[in-house]
Amino acid sequence: MKYLFSSLLLLAGSISFAQSTKSIKQSGNPIFQGWYADPEAAIFNNKYWVYPTYSAKYREQVFLDAFSSDDLVKWKKHPRVLDTAAVKWANKAMWAPAIVQKDKKYYLFFGANDIQSDNEVGGIGVAVADKPEGPYKDHLGKPLVDKFHNGAQPIDQFVFKDKDGQYYLIYGGWKHCNIAKLNADFTGFVPFEDGTTFKEITPENYVEGPYMFIKDGKYYFMWSEGGWTGPDYSVAYAIADSPFGPFKRVDKILKQDPEVARGAGHHSLLINEKKGTYHIVYHRRPLTETDGNHRVTCIDEMKFDADGKILPVKITNEGVKAQKVK
Repeated sequence: MKYLFSSLLLLAGSISFAQSTKSIKQSGNPIFQGWYADPEAAIFNNKYWVYPTYSAKYREQVFLDAFSSDDLVKWKKHPRVLDTAAVKWANKAMWAPAIVQKDKKYYLFFGANDIQSDNEVGGIGVAVADKPEGPYKDHLGKPLVDKFHNGAQPIDQFVFKDKDGQYYLIYGGWKHCNIAKLNADFTGFVPFEDGTTFKEITPENYVEGPYMFIKDGKYYFMWSEGGWTGPDYSVAYAIADSPFGPFKRVDKILKQDPEVARGAGHHSLLINEKKGTYHIVYHRRPLTETDGNHRVTCIDEMKFDADGKILPVKITNEGVKAQKVK
């Protein structure tokens, strides 16, 4: 009888544990279905937003979708928030969006046409809308950056807002990264005091996909290393006292796990300052896939040690727990 009673208690405990585990909502990875890469994450109007690249052949990359969520778990798709039909000079390879809200407008920066020289039409463009979900229209009628400055291919743009309110464009492929000071209405640039417009801030091993944020008064600069179709694709970072560096590489913090997924890279962050949480949103390739374009968007926690160094991120299939913005 005593054995039976103990068994019943154990069974009840197991059921209770299973129920409590099931009640904890997790995002799971990938966070939404479809082939998507280069995710740009943001928080607007108490919602989480992700703007990724539609991961397909360049000729098929003629639009951008967006996704929104109240809790990081359930995501709503907003199809074709920007389309090349709204950008006369763009015809392929629309990718790696960056998003910023300013003066009640939403500005979506994007790369298009994958230009290989200054003689081609394309580069970095800007689109604008009244709502995060668009629809977005071409802001300039031409690219914002359409030339190779300091060897940087005009792709993989990120917009960084400094402590003084100044916005900067940080961008670059082909292993070079530039920073430039945006003007007030994002129609061009303001030269630096020395008369230059594009300053190179390329750190060691930089390939593409720049991202910058401020924590405890320090400037954290992150980027992708390796080849985007290979298993060595990854994310590293540096810390400096200024957005201009110098940036000395600290370490790699995001990479593949042979038991989970390959080629983890090209990321952004969801930073909830009130809750003190950092979530890294990135793409990776499922173990079952060999096509370079078969990439999915995922999310995992990012943490720091006592000295402010970023701890290596563990990529998971579970993702993160549900979390409201407030």
